Formats: sequence, structure tokens, C-alpha cells
Amino acid sequence: MDRDLLRALLPALVSAHLPRNARNFHYQVYDGTPHVSAFGLPVDPRSFQGKIIAKTDEALVIKTGRISFAAVDRALASDDPAEGARVEVTPYARRRFDGLRADTPKEETQRMADGRSYTVHTVTLGKNVTLPLPAPRCPELAELIAQIENLPAPDGFRRIANLLVDAQARNFYCVDPAQDHIIDTPPAIGFDVDTGKFSGRVGVLYDRTLDLYVVELRHGGDLVAREEQVDFSALGGTLERLIDDGAWRRIRIILLDHAGKARH
Repeated sequence: MDRDLLRALLPALVSAHLPRNARNFHYQVYDGTPHVSAFGLPVDPRSFQGKIIAKTDEALVIKTGRISFAAVDRALASDDPAEGARVEVTPYARRRFDGLRADTPKEETQRMADGRSYTVHTVTLGKNVTLPLPAPRCPELAELIAQIENLPAPDGFRRIANLLVDAQARNFYCVDPAQDHIIDTPPAIGFDVDTGKFSGRVGVLYDRTLDLYVVELRHGGDLVAREEQVDFSALGGTLERLIDDGAWRRIRIILLDHAGKARH
């Protein structure tokens, strides 16, 4: 979406929808580009509701408040309602393997010396998603897990672990050998995925001889694809090319009735 063109068009598009005493207006753009906090960290936007007041070739313009508007990229929107429709918009947000948003606060109950309790909600900025695997004993397996959790995906917004969440990765297992069996029993992790690009079993194995990774895709037990000599820096790109269909980028649009409830 051409943001410069949108910026030029917006004053005319929203003018009839502003209060007479308004001197300015605010808007957010949802076009797949990550929003950034004041700390310079990518943030995940929340769902919002509003009324479509205009449509351009590239954008749905939605009034979300008295002087607040949103512009949604029509190429990414899951629906293309008519002007005047009330909608709920859910942009992409990174999630954990339990389905919750990655920025969901951690809740802990603490007790004071007199026995009274209180609840603490903690949000860690920039916290990565952790794989649902037990703590490994093999250093090479630990390194592989850490790389998947911390290395960026090719889009620069997600980590490789977020890429796996978006591919509906589940049924994780790992091969955690003793150090003297690392050659004949390579450290590995595996999981099932289901995307428009591939549905089946994915395995990431450590090749101790070359100090590189092997990525395998299997469907129904049959080997579908095998990528050898994958460097850690290319792991995210390899997994994206093999299993990521890009559906995570879609911005969900739900039509609402006058009571603000989803239409069925």
C-alpha cells in the first residue's frame, strides 16, 4: 500500500466525518508493517471496531473514534465490506504455542509475611516464544532450541518460533542423545504442521560431522523433501520456504450488526 498517497488522500476522505470543532485527526495504518513502540520494539496491535467511511483502490478507511481512523490494506483484508458497514478488525499478532498472544501478562500470586496474598501481572517487552519441549541435556540440542526461539524469521518481525506457531506446529518431540552417541543418534526436534504449503511432519536434525542442520519434510511416513547443509543463519529462511504459506499476514474483518455483534 502506498502510504504517501494514502496520507495525501486522507484529509479529504475523513473531513465529512470529523466534528466541526476538530482541528486535527489521528490514524493508524495496517498494511503488514510492524508497529513500533517508543522503545523501538515491535508491538502487536489489538482488535478494534469501527465504521467503514471510505474505500480507495488500496485501503479501507475506518472511523474508530471521535477523531481517530484506521486504514486497512485491502490486499490483506479477509473481507471487503461496503462503505457504511460496521466491522471488527483483527490485525496479525504474534502468539504462543498455547494460543495466547505473546504479550499476554504473566500472572503470579505472592504472599506477604502476615499471610495476605496479592497478584502480580508482568509483561516482558520483546519476550520470545518458548518451544514446548523439556530442558535438554545435549548442548547441541540446547543450542538448536535457543536458535529457533531467538533467531529472527526472514520477515524481521517474527522469530522462527513465531513462524512455527503460525504454521500450527504441534506434537513436538526431541532426540536428546548422550554426548558419546551424538553421531549415530543426531540431536533433533520434530513437529507436525498444517499450512497451505505443506501438511505433515517436519524434522530438524543436527549433523555433527559438518556442524550444520538437515531439514526433512515427511507426509504419511514418506520423505517429501530434504534440505542438507543448512547453516543456523539460513534455518529461518529454509523453514519459511518449505512450510510458510503467508496466511498469517491476513487481517481478519468481521461484519457487525448495530449492537456490535458479529453477523452470522
